[in-house]
Amino acid sequence: MDVLVTAEPWNAPDAARLRAAQRAELDSRYGCDDHEPGTTPSADDVAVFVVARQPDGAAVGCGGLRMLAPDTAEIKRMYVIPAHRGTGVATAILRDLEARAYHVGIRQLVLETGTLQPEAVRFYQREGYDPIPNFGPYVGATQSVCFARTLGPPTHP
Repeated sequence: MDVLVTAEPWNAPDAARLRAAQRAELDSRYGCDDHEPGTTPSADDVAVFVVARQPDGAAVGCGGLRMLAPDTAEIKRMYVIPAHRGTGVATAILRDLEARAYHVGIRQLVLETGTLQPEAVRFYQREGYDPIPNFGPYVGATQSVCFARTLGPPTHP
């Protein structure tokens, strides 16, 4: 799918709508709204937030980076609306986040997903992320699965 991924303000209307849809989907999967350990991401701690748009401007996915250390960031709020899954949107978002991270000196990306999100687990493994022990607020969280990837130079601009 041909999408354009651009940085947008955390509170931009489409960014907020996509994050709300992600939270609603996870609330439904996990049967509660308390399924993410740690501090909820916000405009104050997400260094970059991107939105993927179709050529007609429709927002179809999003993702962000939360800094953990000078050379490490956590991927947060990766989401693609269900009708556009399997079309390359998630890969476009991930590659954009990786390139942005690399260009500002981040050399490792980490992330957490959940045991009830097997498609996310498969996606990150397919995209070169390796399972790691749960880190930070996810230590001891039985529904959390964590991954990491060491970044090299981006393969596209």
